[in-house]
Amino acid sequence: MRKHLVVLTGAGISAESGLKTFRDSDGLWENHRVEDVATPEAWHRDPHLVQRFYNMRRKAAAEAFPNEAHKTLAELESHFSISVITQNVDDLHERGGSSKVLHLHGELNKVRSVKNESLIYEIGDRQIEMGDLAEDGGQLRPHIVWFGEAVPMIEPAVEICRSADIFMVVGTSLQVYPAAGLIDYTPYDIPVFVIDKKRPQANLPSNIHFHQGAAGEVLPELKETLIQMI
Repeated sequence: MRKHLVVLTGAGISAESGLKTFRDSDGLWENHRVEDVATPEAWHRDPHLVQRFYNMRRKAAAEAFPNEAHKTLAELESHFSISVITQNVDDLHERGGSSKVLHLHGELNKVRSVKNESLIYEIGDRQIEMGDLAEDGGQLRPHIVWFGEAVPMIEPAVEICRSADIFMVVGTSLQVYPAAGLIDYTPYDIPVFVIDKKRPQANLPSNIHFHQGAAGEVLPELKETLIQMI
């Protein structure tokens, strides 16, 4: 039976493909504050702005390409049973070749009805405007977990983490909860690897192997170390 490698990824891995994040130094995404475009309050206040913002993000994600970090995770499926848990809303993991990806915070290429959150449509990189309706008559909104909303996929993610033989954190500061708390659900005695350009400020357990640098450079080098752990 193959060892279960669980990988938690964050904005850093997408940033290496050229996608901007709210975690940039100025806290803005294309001059937008998170409060203005990624909260339920923003949607109620100015849904047209929110739709335009996510149309822009959807286009940017569609034009981006998977980097070496995405590709290396896919290559490791030849050696491990791999579960990728990502905080990212792009589909770069899937396009990079990963077959088992759980999106904690939703997906850019999907929209859903405001009346029924389980009525979800895949739209690729198409734009969505106010007046575009689901079959139940509800306005279509981005299938994104906004700041202040519940994270429905956190419980399945917890169960995945509990079954990990090896845990890896890639490109995330471990500052955004509840995703940051997933590391606490991993078995206490398994190896944990953290890859980021900066060491996370979070209190990390003693079994951490920290590798500083860009994921696209570090992961290909770390690949052989992981394979030797089989």
